[in-house]
Amino acid sequence: MKEDFLHYLWRFKKFETLNLRTTRNELITIVKTGDYLELSGPDFFNAQIKIGDQKWAGNIEIHLKSSDWYVHGHEKDPAYDNVILHVVWEHDTEIFGKNNREIPVLVLKDYIPIETISNYNSLVTPKSWIFCEKSIGEIDEFVFSNWQERLFFDRLERKSKFIYDLLEETNQDWEAVLFCLLAKNFGLNTNGNTFFQIAKSIPFSIVRKESFEVENLEALLLGTSGLLNFEKEDVYFTDLKIRYYYLLNKYQLNKTYVDPVQFFKHRPDNFPTIRLSQLANLYQKHQNLFSKIITLKSVKDVYQLLNVSAGLYWQNHYQFDKESPKKAKSLSKAFIDLLIINTIVPLQFAYSNIMGESISEELIAFMIEVAPEKNAIISKFEFFGISSKNAFETQTLLELKNEFCNQKACLKCALGIELLKNNEVIRKCIN
Repeated sequence: MKEDFLHYLWRFKKFETLNLRTTRNELITIVKTGDYLELSGPDFFNAQIKIGDQKWAGNIEIHLKSSDWYVHGHEKDPAYDNVILHVVWEHDTEIFGKNNREIPVLVLKDYIPIETISNYNSLVTPKSWIFCEKSIGEIDEFVFSNWQERLFFDRLERKSKFIYDLLEETNQDWEAVLFCLLAKNFGLNTNGNTFFQIAKSIPFSIVRKESFEVENLEALLLGTSGLLNFEKEDVYFTDLKIRYYYLLNKYQLNKTYVDPVQFFKHRPDNFPTIRLSQLANLYQKHQNLFSKIITLKSVKDVYQLLNVSAGLYWQNHYQFDKESPKKAKSLSKAFIDLLIINTIVPLQFAYSNIMGESISEELIAFMIEVAPEKNAIISKFEFFGISSKNAFETQTLLELKNEFCNQKACLKCALGIELLKNNEVIRKCIN
């Protein structure tokens, strides 16, 4: 038994309410269960109950055992002074609050139908991947779609925290924030943190000044990455290295050390040399990139804006001193889709929040245009009957898996609550 199940029972009144009694055999009438805010302090705020003929207004605290009141030190915490009822699964001791006032206790297990407990146990018994894998495909489409919208914006809220922190660090410079985000996502999972370190170590004012000469930008990015810390006969390598040290001296920059970039297990088109050159060329092609990105309304517009390639040298190179067959190394559609998901949409969401604007429908429409992501989590959901037609749906499934399924938070999930309410589905789950 878990405490969140008791929260669920109290919140939705999934128990017999006609003859509730305290451990002192006083009749309890629930007028209002209270607000479940999931904040610090009592579990439910602004509840109203009657005990006997006396009406009470205050807060409700819920525990597995009465003694948990003392285990958690609530008797010393003023936040719990206004608790009017202690709801527990097992009663093992009397509890007292402020001024030695005994707090009434309701033992909830005495009023729960056996079927409800059985339904709960069937939902949270580990199976293989997620608890509801046998029944998730049968959830009402309306419930599922509403929950997806909530998951999508929860995910954007979490991503926005990173953006807000960057804003503070860059003195509210949105262009600098965009540069850092793009750098991180150009590096993908393997080199993302290193590219982010590179972007943060180069003042964006310098990027602005040097963006008219792409070789200077490449020199700054590749030099900071450590890829110029060698001796090579390659003419282009030598030129970049000279430029890098000239720029360090020009702007009085200290040489920065970042985590080593990784080539291992990357396809050549994702080599850090290629991605850093593409990033440099993007900023050489577009000044004031943030002002352009923030107004984008369609995926087609993004593809046009981000239609850039690595520099001329990289058309027949993936690494210095190693010539390869000639190929224009442009940003692929699939790569730009990742930038839309991880940079452009979160940035537009964060900016609209700060500006006090609502663009929720526009962001959903934007993401519906983007192809669905392909990864192990999405494939597993598809195996259990949940297919995705676009990136909006894949993003919601990733949020569902990581923030609810992996955390075993079924009773905070609209799908888990729906399954508990739907006895027919639960029976199929059990069988």
